[in-house]
Amino acid sequence: MMKVGDWTVEPALNQLSAAGKTVKLEPKAMSVLMYLADRPGQVVSREALLLAVWPGVVVGDDSLTQVVIKLRKALGDVPENPAYIQTISKRGYRLVAPVVRSDEIASTPVRLDSESLHAERARRVTRIAGAGVAAMLLAAAGIWWIRSERATGAPPGPVPMASIEANRTSQPTVTIRPFDALGNDPQAVFLAQGITADLVTDLSTVSGLSVIDVAPAGSPARGETPTGALPVRYLVSGSVQRIDKRLRLQVHLTDAETGKQLWSERYDRPLSDFFAIQDEVGLKILRMLPAKVSEAELLRVAQRYTHNLDAYQYFQRGQSALLVRQRAENETAREMFQRAIALDATFARAYAGLALTYAADYRNQWTGNGAAALDRAFELARTAHQMSPDIRETYWVLAFVHMERRQHEQALQYLETAVRLYPSFADGYALMGGIYTYVGRPADTVPLLRTAMRLDPQAGYLYFLLLGRAYLFLGDLEQARVNLERALSRNPENLEANVYLAALLVLADDKAAAAWKAEEIRTLQPDFSSRAWLETYPMTDVEQKTKLVRALGELGF
Repeated sequence: MMKVGDWTVEPALNQLSAAGKTVKLEPKAMSVLMYLADRPGQVVSREALLLAVWPGVVVGDDSLTQVVIKLRKALGDVPENPAYIQTISKRGYRLVAPVVRSDEIASTPVRLDSESLHAERARRVTRIAGAGVAAMLLAAAGIWWIRSERATGAPPGPVPMASIEANRTSQPTVTIRPFDALGNDPQAVFLAQGITADLVTDLSTVSGLSVIDVAPAGSPARGETPTGALPVRYLVSGSVQRIDKRLRLQVHLTDAETGKQLWSERYDRPLSDFFAIQDEVGLKILRMLPAKVSEAELLRVAQRYTHNLDAYQYFQRGQSALLVRQRAENETAREMFQRAIALDATFARAYAGLALTYAADYRNQWTGNGAAALDRAFELARTAHQMSPDIRETYWVLAFVHMERRQHEQALQYLETAVRLYPSFADGYALMGGIYTYVGRPADTVPLLRTAMRLDPQAGYLYFLLLGRAYLFLGDLEQARVNLERALSRNPENLEANVYLAALLVLADDKAAAAWKAEEIRTLQPDFSSRAWLETYPMTDVEQKTKLVRALGELGF
C-alpha cells in the first residue's frame, strides 16, 4: 500500500481510495501507476512503459495512451494542469504527485456531510471543465477504448440467482412512482421524466436497498404488488411545475405498509438549481430509509450526470423518441443526443443513447451500410463506458452492442458485472436472459426474466417478448403464446413479437390464425423475409434459427 497524492493505492486490489470514495482500476492502469510511482519525478519514456506493462507483447502506442487516459480520469487529473501525471512532449510521462510508501497508511473513510458532498461535486465539475473540449472530442471519435482483460480459465457462468434473491428480499424495498408534470408545459414533462429515471438509477447504486424500478401513477399506495413481485415498503412520489424560470417540486416519501407519510418537502427555486435540488432529494430519501449507506455511495448519489440543463433536456427528449423504436423517431433521438453532447461533451449517458440509435439502424436495416453503423455504435458505447463506468446504463449499452455484434460472451461479462454492482437492475437481468436464448440456452432465460419482472412489475412489452421467445424454443407453446400476446397487447406494431407469434401458430398447427398473423406482418413490412431479417439478428444457435426459418417458410417468409 502507498499514498500517491491524496489517493491511497492498493495494488493487490487494483483500487484507489480517498475521502470515502473508492475507484477500481483495470490491471494495466495499476501497472502504469506503479511503474511511475517507483520513479517519482522522473521522465519515463513511452517505450519503457510499453516494455514494462506489456512484456513480450507487441502493442501500439495507442494502447498506452488509452490506459493513461483511464488512469487520469480515475485520479481526477487534468492533462493541461496535472496534479498527478505530466506529459513530457516527445519524451514520455512523469509522476508529479508526492509518493509516500508505508504499510501503516490509514484508510479510515472521511465522514461527508451534505455541504462536503456538494463541495466535492463542485470540484468534480471544475476538473472536468478544465480538461477541455479537445479531449472530449477525441473520446467522441472513439479514441477511448476498453481493453478487455480476460482471466485464464473457464468463463463465468450464469449469475447465482438464489444468493441475489436472498440478499434483495432481506433489504428495504423502495419504488419510485412517476412524478407528475403539472400544467401543459412540455419542459416540465421532460424534467419530471428525468427526475423519476434519475432517482431510480441513483438509488439502485446503493447496496443496502432493493429498488423496484417504477410504479405507475395508479398503483396502490399500500403494499399490494403484482404476483411474484417483491412487497414495496417505501414509495417515492412527487410533482413538477415550471413557472417562467422557477421550478416547483413537491416530493413525498410514504411507508407503503402503514400509509404514513414519512417525509415531504416542497422546493420553489430558480430553474438553474434543478441539479442541486436532485442532489438534495436523493440524499434526504436515503437518510430517511433504514438502509446502511456508505459515504462513497452518498457521494455517488450526489454526482450528477451532466450539469447543463439544456443538455439534460435534449437527452430526455432523445430518450422519449428512442423508446418509440421507429425509423423517424430514431433519427429524432440521434439529433437530440448529438445536441446534448454538443452542449456537454462529458455527458456519458448521451453517448450511450447515441450508440443505441446506430445499433437500431443496424438491427432494423435502416441504413445502406449496416457494418459501419454497428462499428459507430460500438465506438460510442465504449466511449460512454470509459467516461462513466460507475453508471449502470453504460454497462447495459456496451453489452447490447456486443450482443448485436454476436459477441455474446463479452456481453454477458458486462451484464454480470452490472447486476453484481446494481442488484436491482431489472433491464440487466432481462438483457442477460435474452442473450441466453440467442446462444441456445432458453432454460437459463426464464429465471432471469422472472427476476426482471419482479424488479419491474410494470414491465414493458420487451420482457414478455423475451420470455415468450424462450418458452417457444423450450417447446412450451402455451406459455409462449401467453407472453407473446401480452407483448403485442402493449406494442401491437412490434415486428419481432409478431414474427415469433406467427411461427408459434405454425408450430401449433393453427393454420387460420397463422395466415392472419402473416398478413399483419406484411402490413408492417411488405417485403419481410425471414432470411434477410436474420442477417442482422443476433441469434447464433443454428438449431433454433432453423426451426424459426422452417416455420416462417410455411407462411411464405
